[in-house]
Amino acid sequence: MNTSGVTLRLLDKADKEILKLPRTVKGAFFDFQHKFKANPHTTGLKLQQLKGDSRLWSARVSDDYRALLLRLADDDWLIVSVKHRKDVYDRLSYAVNQVTGGIEYVDLEVVEESVLRRLPAPPSAPAAAPEPVKPQELFADWSDTQLSDLGVAEPLLPVIRTLTTEDQLLGLIEYAPQLTGEVLLALFDGTSFDDVLDQVTTPVAAVEPVDPEDFQAAAERPATVVTTSDETLREALEGGDFGRWKVFLHPTQAKLVERRYSGPARVGGGPGTGKTIVALHRVRHLVQQLPPGRDKPVLLTTYNKNLAADLRSRLLELGGEELVARVDVSHVDQLALRIVREAEPGSGKQAIDDSQAMREWRALLDELGEEGWDPEFLHDEWTQVILGQAVATRTDYFRARRAGRGRNITRGERAEIWQLAERFTQRLDRLGRQTWDQVAERAARLEIGREQRILSIARQREEAGGLDNIHLQDGSGGWLRYRYRHIIVDEAQDLRPAHWKMLRAMAPRQADDLFLVGDTHQRIYKNQVTLGSLGINIRGRSSKLSLSYRTTRQILRSALDVLGETSYDDLDGADETLAGYRSVLSGRMPTGHPFADWAAEREGIAALIKQWDEDPESRIPHEQIAICVPTNQMATEVAYTLSLRGIRPVEIRSDGPNGSEGVHIGTMFRFKGLEYQRMIIAGVTDGLVPRENVSRLRTTDPVRYRHEMQRARSLLFVAATRARDSMDVFWHGTPSPFLGPALTSSC
Repeated sequence: MNTSGVTLRLLDKADKEILKLPRTVKGAFFDFQHKFKANPHTTGLKLQQLKGDSRLWSARVSDDYRALLLRLADDDWLIVSVKHRKDVYDRLSYAVNQVTGGIEYVDLEVVEESVLRRLPAPPSAPAAAPEPVKPQELFADWSDTQLSDLGVAEPLLPVIRTLTTEDQLLGLIEYAPQLTGEVLLALFDGTSFDDVLDQVTTPVAAVEPVDPEDFQAAAERPATVVTTSDETLREALEGGDFGRWKVFLHPTQAKLVERRYSGPARVGGGPGTGKTIVALHRVRHLVQQLPPGRDKPVLLTTYNKNLAADLRSRLLELGGEELVARVDVSHVDQLALRIVREAEPGSGKQAIDDSQAMREWRALLDELGEEGWDPEFLHDEWTQVILGQAVATRTDYFRARRAGRGRNITRGERAEIWQLAERFTQRLDRLGRQTWDQVAERAARLEIGREQRILSIARQREEAGGLDNIHLQDGSGGWLRYRYRHIIVDEAQDLRPAHWKMLRAMAPRQADDLFLVGDTHQRIYKNQVTLGSLGINIRGRSSKLSLSYRTTRQILRSALDVLGETSYDDLDGADETLAGYRSVLSGRMPTGHPFADWAAEREGIAALIKQWDEDPESRIPHEQIAICVPTNQMATEVAYTLSLRGIRPVEIRSDGPNGSEGVHIGTMFRFKGLEYQRMIIAGVTDGLVPRENVSRLRTTDPVRYRHEMQRARSLLFVAATRARDSMDVFWHGTPSPFLGPALTSSC
C-alpha cells in the first residue's frame, strides 16, 4: 500500500515497451514501481535528473535497465519509457501537444532508425545512367503549420519531410504518438485537410486553452492515456497482455462513454473500432452513477446468445461481481421470451428459428396445393409487415405500409396473404410452436401496455396532488414501475422492429435512457428498421468511431472492396458511410487461393495450415486460426479433411466454439463478434457467395434482390474483418463477384 503520497503513472506508449522486456526485467519493473511509490529517493533506485533537462529523470529498474520519468510535480511522476542503460538518451523529446493538451513522448533515435530500415534499395545503375529522379515526398502538399494544426508532434516534422514510401510511413508510425499516426495515415489515404480536422483531430482536441508548461494538468486530460493500476501491470507481467480494453480508452471513446445524453443515443463505426468496448464502459459509467441498491436497473442486451455470454464475461472482467450485480445481461430474444412467460406462465410453446419456420411455411403451402406464392416472400411479409407493425386485423393489413418490401401487391393479393398468415399461425398453435418474431411482437405488446398503465398512474397521481392509489397498481401487490432505468444495446443493426418497441417501453423517456451501438454494414439478418418510426429519436445524438484497433490496413482495404458502392442506412432513414474508417496497424497483403474444385480447395486449406505449423516463425496456436465457409455442409466437409490430415477441428455453434484447442470452423454467420490472428475464408465462389438463387430475383423482385445482395456483401465483410494479422481467401471455379481484383490477382 502506498502511504508516501507519491503518484506514479505509466504512459500508454511505455506499456508496449514493457511487454517486450525479458521476463526477469518485467519482474524487476514490478518491484521497482512498488519501491518508487514507497520512496522515490531510495538509494537503490538511483533517481537522478538527466543532464540539461529540467523534467526528465532516470531511475534504476535493474542492473541493465532504467525507467525514464517526467516529474509533473513534487510527488507526481509519469513513466514515459523503459530503456537499456546503454541506449542514447540525448535525443528524447517530450511536450504538451498544443491541440489535444496531452503529453507526448518521442525517441527520435528510434524513429529515425525505423524509417531508415525501410528505405527502398537503390536500383543498379546502367552504363549511362540518367540523372536520378528525386522521390516525391509524401506530405509535400501540407505545410508544417498545417500538420501542427492537425496535432502532428512537432519534433517529428523533419523526419516526416524525408518520407517517400508507405513502408517508411508505417515505420515512423510504429513509434510516433497515436494522433500523429492517425493524421498522417488519413492524409496519405487521400482524406482532405478539412475532413482530417473534422474526423480525426477535433474529436480529441482539448476544450480549454492549453498551457504547454503545465504538465500536471496535461496528465489529467484524456489525451494523456495513463494507468496507475498495480493489477493492470500484473496482468502485463504475468500474462503478456495489458487487458488494454479494460483500462485504455481512446479520448474519442471516453467522451462518448461519459457524455450525458438528453435521450436515446447511437454510436456507429466499422468493425474493430471499439463499439462494444464503448458499450461496456458505458454500462460501468451508468452503474457508478446509481444510488446503492441490490436491483438491476441497467439492461445490457444484444442479438444472440453467444454474444450475450461474451458481454457478460467481459463485463465481469471490467468491473467484477460488484458491477455485474447491478446489470441484467440478456440476449434480446431471451428477454422477450421471459416477458411473455411472465404474463402467460402456463404456456409451453416451443420457440423456433427462421429456418424451422420456413419448413412450416413450405409444409403449409404443400398441404394447400398452393404454388403461386414463394414461402420466403410470405415469411418476410408476415414477419416484417404484419408482426413488425403489430397488424391485428385484415383491415389494418390493407392499410399497412410496405416500405422496402419491393414487390407491389394488389388488394386481392393482400387478402390471400392475410388468409395464409392466419392459417400459418393456426398451424403453429396446433403444433405448440411459436417463432421468435411472434415472441418479440407479443412481448412488445405487453411492455407497451405496462408503460401505458405506468403513465396513467402518473397522470392520476398528479391529479390527486401527488397521492398514490394502490388500486391502480398491478395485481401482484407491488408498485408498478419501469423495468430499467438505462438500456444499452450491442449489435443494434440486427434487432427486429418489435424488439425496439419492447425496449422503448421498458425504460422511462428521460436522459441516458437508451444507448445503442452497431454498424449497418454488418447487418447479416433481414431486420431493417427506421428507429424514428418506432418511437426512438436519435437525431442529433449519433456519433461514429472510425479507427480500427483489430485489423491491418491491408486487410481493411480488401474488406472495404467487398462492400463496393452499395449504400447502407443509419437506422434512421439516412445513408451511413465508412468515410474515415482506418487502421494504424500494418501487415501482409491478403492472399487469394484458386482451385479447380471443392475437394482440391479443402486439401489446399489443410496444406496451408500444415505449412504454418512447420515454420517456427509462423506457428501459432490452432485456436487462433479460423475457417469460415458459406454452408454448414461445407463446414462439416472441411472439418473431415482437416481431421484426415491430423489437424483438430473445433466447430463453432450458436453458443460459441465447441472446444478449446483446435482450428475453429463455422459458417460466416457464426463469426459475428469473434476475432482471430489468421482468418481463412473458404468457398468464396460465385453461386455460393452470393447464393445462386439470389440472382433470380434481379428481374422478379429488384428491391428484394438489392437487399439480399447487400446482406451477402455484409456477411463476407463481417468474415473478412474478423482477421487481426492475416487473411487468406479460397475459392474454386469462378471467384465471387464481391472479391476485388487486387485479391483475385494476388494468387
